[in-house]
Amino acid sequence: MKKIVCLVLAALLLCAVAGCTGTGGTPKLIEEGVLKVAMECDYAPYNWQQDSDKNGAVPIKGGKEYAYGYDVMMAKYIAEELSYTVEIYKREWNSLPPALQSGEVDCVIAGQSITAERQQTVDFTSPYYYASIVVLVKADGPLADAKGLSELSGASATSQTNTVWYDVCLPQIPDVKKETSIAKVAQMVVALRTGAVDLLVVDMPAAMGAVAAYSDLKILDFSGSEDNFRVSDEEINIGVSVKKGNTALREEINSVLAKLSVEDFERMMQEAIAVSPLSD
Repeated sequence: MKKIVCLVLAALLLCAVAGCTGTGGTPKLIEEGVLKVAMECDYAPYNWQQDSDKNGAVPIKGGKEYAYGYDVMMAKYIAEELSYTVEIYKREWNSLPPALQSGEVDCVIAGQSITAERQQTVDFTSPYYYASIVVLVKADGPLADAKGLSELSGASATSQTNTVWYDVCLPQIPDVKKETSIAKVAQMVVALRTGAVDLLVVDMPAAMGAVAAYSDLKILDFSGSEDNFRVSDEEINIGVSVKKGNTALREEINSVLAKLSVEDFERMMQEAIAVSPLSD
């Protein structure tokens, strides 16, 4: 009897040291096999909130609504590949890193650029999207035919708070009238459509989502031109963030992302844009 007890205790100790495994031998690096993912649920087409589980939306933890969008599609794919279930936590943009650092969630999938500043407090996976920076204007406005940043000189502009768009790109427009940043993409679009600003600086997915919802808007993409935004790869590469030092989870997620190509990312993003309910 004592021998059996000792064997059981030894097995439990081995499991604690090595990490119990799930289906297929996947290490369970998170609590109870549930991948807790934070996002705004208000950043179409990356993520948004809706009233039903239409298109495969996931319930928002602690609420009655559901979350969907490119980030939710990616969270579901990662969780399925790792034999986890997924929970979505809705948090304000500036609250995403604290939620991660406190251990409230396991990762953030929220359209975050992989910047050096952010990497001081969190770790990032390899990119799960590559997002070029563009300009959004009114289709019938005086800037609609601009061919480069120099032709936007003197325009009033804004973008989202604490983003590369606002902090790095906006100042590159000559003599720009930099208005106060805005917390949410939908609110930015309202500012543009009502004439509060002349233009917005956003990434291509956000711009495509806005144009799909509002035909009176137009995307100005200066890619390939010398008269374009100057950004580093880290500022347009979008990654999943995990708690600083959580190398094991980061490597697990990277192993899943490695199975997807750039074409896969674009296909999923187009699927998200097609059902994106960007609204006021």
